[in-house]
Amino acid sequence: MATQYGQQQQQQQRQTPTEAIKSLLPEKGPSAQQVLAVATLLPLGAFLLLLAGLTFGGTLLGLAVATPLFIIFSPVLVPAALTVAAAVAGFLTSGAFGITGLSSLSWLARYLRRIGVTPAATLPEAAEQAKRRVQETAGYLGQKTRETGQAVQSKAQEGGGRAQEGTKT
Repeated sequence: MATQYGQQQQQQQRQTPTEAIKSLLPEKGPSAQQVLAVATLLPLGAFLLLLAGLTFGGTLLGLAVATPLFIIFSPVLVPAALTVAAAVAGFLTSGAFGITGLSSLSWLARYLRRIGVTPAATLPEAAEQAKRRVQETAGYLGQKTRETGQAVQSKAQEGGGRAQEGTKT
C-alpha cells in the first residue's frame, strides 16, 4: 500500500501542469445534446433572471412611491379595507353554507332512496318507516349498552374479589 501511494506521488510530480489539468478533465467532451441544451437554456435563464430583476426593481420603486400615499390616506383606506374584507368573508361564508346545505340535501335524498323511500310513497308511510328504523336502532343500542354494563360490572366484581383476597392474606 505504502509503495503504491509513493509511486502515485512520483508520477504526479513528473507531470507538467498542463498534463495534471488534463488528467482532471473527462476523457471525452460533452455530447451534442448537452451542448444544445446549454446553448438553449443559458440565454433563456439569463432573460428570465433579467425579468425577475426588473420586476423586483419596479416593485421597490412602486412601494417607495405608494408608501407616503398609504400613510396619508390610511384613515380612509383601513376602514375601506376592513369593509371589503368583511364583505368577501360574508360572501365566502354564504357560499360555504349554501354548498353545505345542498350536499346535506343530496345526502338525505340518496339515503332515502337507499332505504326504499320513493317519491311515490306518501309522507305518513315514509314517516312510519323512518320511525321503525329509529326504534330498531334504539333497541340495538340499548341491548349493546346493557351488555357493556354487565361486562363492566362482572369485571368490577372480579377485581373487588381479588382485592378482598389480597387483604385477607
